[in-house]
Amino acid sequence: MIIFHLITLCFYMSSISGTLGNNAMDLYYFPLSPPSRAALMTMKVLGLNPNIKIVNIPEGEQMKPEFLKINPLHQIPVLNDGGFIISESVVIMKYLVDTYAKDDTLFPKDPRKAAVTLQRMLFISAYMFPRMVGYMAGPILDGEEPDAEKGQKLEEAINHLNNFIGDNQWVAGNTMTAADIIAVSNIATIDASGAFDLKAYPNLWQWYGRIKEALSSAGYNEVIKKGADMFGKAFKDVVH
Repeated sequence: MIIFHLITLCFYMSSISGTLGNNAMDLYYFPLSPPSRAALMTMKVLGLNPNIKIVNIPEGEQMKPEFLKINPLHQIPVLNDGGFIISESVVIMKYLVDTYAKDDTLFPKDPRKAAVTLQRMLFISAYMFPRMVGYMAGPILDGEEPDAEKGQKLEEAINHLNNFIGDNQWVAGNTMTAADIIAVSNIATIDASGAFDLKAYPNLWQWYGRIKEALSSAGYNEVIKKGADMFGKAFKDVVH
């Protein structure tokens, strides 16, 4: 499956070559990574055009000395904004909103709304995403069969998100926030894998349609869907 990654990465790099920025903002990025896509999608929503620095994870580029100087934890995404370097998708997204957004819609300043937004973002990054990786990474990287128990844990996280949305329009209430962007980066990946019937979660399924539409003009298909489809195909090639 490493070969698949390298092939799809080449296709992806050729497809984004025309969208590379020429400013002082660099995003270290890998297209199959939901956290990377969440960071880039936030930039697109804010009208930012970063220099995209692909880090080829299957080739181990995240472990090279030059990258470790940027992030000793060897993780992506990493943002270099004119010499200010930060990692962790949630931190990057909040920094971008705080620095470049024209208003506080994506990350409310109201303490209670901000708390709910941050809680949902951390739920995705620290709870759902690790469970998704735990269930899907083995089949993609090693060709092994998916672990049913890990699948149940991921499904539990999906159900929690469905309940968080409830009767609201969005993940953190009735206004779209950064929490929706990081959530759809993961949900689109799960959907593309074909491992779960997301229609069985009506709150989530209706929200999923809304967020895709809301992000369409900012490049949803190019940023979120394309990377999710790559990830999903890699998973399907093993389990189907």
